[in-house]
Amino acid sequence: MKQVVQNYKSGELALLDVPTPACKSGGVLVRTLYSLISTGTEMMKVSEASLSLVGKARARPDQVAKVVQSVATNGLAATYRKVTNKLDSYTPLGYSLCGVVEQVGDGIEDVSVGDLVACAGNEHALHSELNWVPKNLYSRVPDGVDPRHAAFGTVGSIAMQGVRRGEPQLGELALVIGLGLIGQLVVQLLVASGVRVVGVDLDPARCELAERLGALVCSHPGSGVVDTAVGELSSGHGVDQVYLASGGSSNEPVELAAKLARDRGRVVDIGKCSLNLPWNAYYEKELDVRFSRSYGPGRYDPSYELEGKDYPIGQVRWTERRNLECVLDLVARGRVDFEPLISHVAEFSTAVDTYQRLNAGELKAVAVLFSYPGSEAPTLEPVVTSAPVVLSQQAKVSPRLATVRAAFVGAGNYASSMLLPHLAERSDVELRRVVTTSALSGANAKRKFGFAEASTDLDATLADPSIDAIFVVTRHSSHAALTRRALLAGKAVFVEKPLALSEEELSSVLSAIEESGNDRLQVGFNRRFAPLLLEAKEQFGQRVAPASVRYLVNAGKLDGGSWYNQQDTEGSRFAGEGGHFIDTVSWLLDGDPTSVYACSTPGQDDLQIVLRYPDGSTATVTYATSGASGFPKETLDVVADGKVLKFDDFVRATVYGRKKWASSRIPRGRDKGQCAELGAFVDAVKSGGPMPVPLDSLVATTLATLAVSRSLASGVPVRLAPGEVRA
Repeated sequence: MKQVVQNYKSGELALLDVPTPACKSGGVLVRTLYSLISTGTEMMKVSEASLSLVGKARARPDQVAKVVQSVATNGLAATYRKVTNKLDSYTPLGYSLCGVVEQVGDGIEDVSVGDLVACAGNEHALHSELNWVPKNLYSRVPDGVDPRHAAFGTVGSIAMQGVRRGEPQLGELALVIGLGLIGQLVVQLLVASGVRVVGVDLDPARCELAERLGALVCSHPGSGVVDTAVGELSSGHGVDQVYLASGGSSNEPVELAAKLARDRGRVVDIGKCSLNLPWNAYYEKELDVRFSRSYGPGRYDPSYELEGKDYPIGQVRWTERRNLECVLDLVARGRVDFEPLISHVAEFSTAVDTYQRLNAGELKAVAVLFSYPGSEAPTLEPVVTSAPVVLSQQAKVSPRLATVRAAFVGAGNYASSMLLPHLAERSDVELRRVVTTSALSGANAKRKFGFAEASTDLDATLADPSIDAIFVVTRHSSHAALTRRALLAGKAVFVEKPLALSEEELSSVLSAIEESGNDRLQVGFNRRFAPLLLEAKEQFGQRVAPASVRYLVNAGKLDGGSWYNQQDTEGSRFAGEGGHFIDTVSWLLDGDPTSVYACSTPGQDDLQIVLRYPDGSTATVTYATSGASGFPKETLDVVADGKVLKFDDFVRATVYGRKKWASSRIPRGRDKGQCAELGAFVDAVKSGGPMPVPLDSLVATTLATLAVSRSLASGVPVRLAPGEVRA
């Protein structure tokens, strides 16, 4: 199928062939009839992509701050790989469409195949022939509504949420600053609410259009016409509400808002404009400044948008979906009219040219729609199901391979920056297939790393006898189930940490090993393969007496939008990455933990974990989120036999003893062992020899990681018996 994409590094726009998205449970597969170009948000993104790197940095100072923090935490080389990978990727465009339901996922009962729906979301309502849309981001289109008008549903919801934030009352007077697409919709919604409206815009044609749609007076902001009208209509008091629907770097909109608003008036920011508020003007009138967040409550909440968990109507009257339904209802009843806003309808096949004309200013438009092919659309690819592909116990990885034929399940930022670049350079690895739920992420990985094909069909990949190894690089909650299926299919499996989020999940993986006889498993505990740590351990030498280990992990705070925060589905943050540190300690001490004790600060922000080992050694792992961002992320000390090993964040290591050994400072960033770990896994798959880390060690580390939450809950140490969890 075709999808519009843009490379943010080069600015290239393309109509790309991508795999058909799978119809997952909790959503529907929609064939697009019309999708709407946001001439504000989308064109700003298109314009930014054409800037130089310096220009991009100036346009997105928030992202620059994240890069600076990443350099301090992960080093320049790792940050450079991460940033360039993100920039040099195709990103989707679009977030508002209307289409026909082609397939219905499990758990969906409110629509059927053939229903006309309006869809929302910058990850789910894309300029693409097919989209998978979760339950709370679509709404059935009422009978009689033109599909072209239904395609405005999302931008209508943005305008409606802004109007709701302004709390308009019958008979009030409102000023709309900026009469582009959102501004025109705000005008109509306010008029439908019984509010008198005036507006300003630099474009006379937009002012005229807004007056046709119900505004009383609209004019250029510098003309004085609207100022005079506000004085007459408000008896000199000023407008009750101001809606900022403009963009750009000028501070004139917020200054005009202060000038024309009444005492204690409301100012609502809907667009992305400069907000350098003139303090005296806003203070003297005690203006109430409010922000409107996208389509409404539920936006940016994964439990609402992806998991379909609605908010109780008694607590949250207007959510994203209920706003969308309201917009469609107003269209059906003729209270708002989108037809006058449609400046141009372009065939989807001309998408790149249409964007280029808009960006160059050749196509002047308030709203542009893409129209898509109808009955001549290609047949859908098979839907991914959850049924496992089970092969016989004899279906194992063939030994003595010249080349490992690999498939990746998942191709997110970690896989793209830390794993795939190393594998793509190896002559003994053939990247056969990448399987993703997002068609575009698969297409990006195929383009950048040379996969033979991209797909959304996991079943076909597991059943493909030409695939030797499966790399599971998805979100944590899916690791155990995907690993189990791949083992049963007879594949060698490399799964990123964690292997499991519960003992039940771990048991299911072990039962797959027993059922299939296939124990070709590696978990991404890469630190034991880090060259500097290997050298430091060798310089420390063999131990005689028990050791004491102190491991400080300065993890730092997560961004609010990180999926690591979704603890209900993805497990705790430590459950996700704590295995790294426990595995490192166990490797240094040449043993597996026998007990785990954990305590925490209030809220479990900082953890203190004490591990005991069979030879009497102890290790304390401090996992802290409250530390300074400028301090190294990982520091480690090992004390035994009159010696101390000091390890500083994969940059420097020192061993103090009769003779002091110090590494030279690593000049090209932090090597945390991913390349060597992947090499060891590939060599094991090729030779048919043992996996790089014994299965018992992988299980012991996973059990110890899971025991942390048990100890936190009980307040006592948790003893770990060998073979405690088995199928």
